[in-house]
Amino acid sequence: HPVAKSPISAPTETSKSLSEKEAGLVEVIVQRLEQQRIPRALDILARVENGERLNEFDISFLEEAMQDAMEVKPFIDQHPEWQEFSTRLFALYKDITSKALANEQAS
Repeated sequence: HPVAKSPISAPTETSKSLSEKEAGLVEVIVQRLEQQRIPRALDILARVENGERLNEFDISFLEEAMQDAMEVKPFIDQHPEWQEFSTRLFALYKDITSKALANEQAS
């Protein structure tokens, strides 16, 4: 089945020129986000919106995703064009955790 287009997309250009190392790192991170993290997070969000509780794999995934996000924060701070992307990604994780907490409290 076709993969739905993500509502969160990375910027296509940067305001500052990136070093070769930074450019490579950004490419790897964006690829992982677009192909793995965002689709999985959207799947988890859909499940918690349907009243499901997080399982241990979901919790582990979210912990790892948040840790990765914190590690790239210095880069985001240096490149303002990435701030909207970062904000939307954090909002997605917050939506998941807020809804999951409500589901836990309701059960």
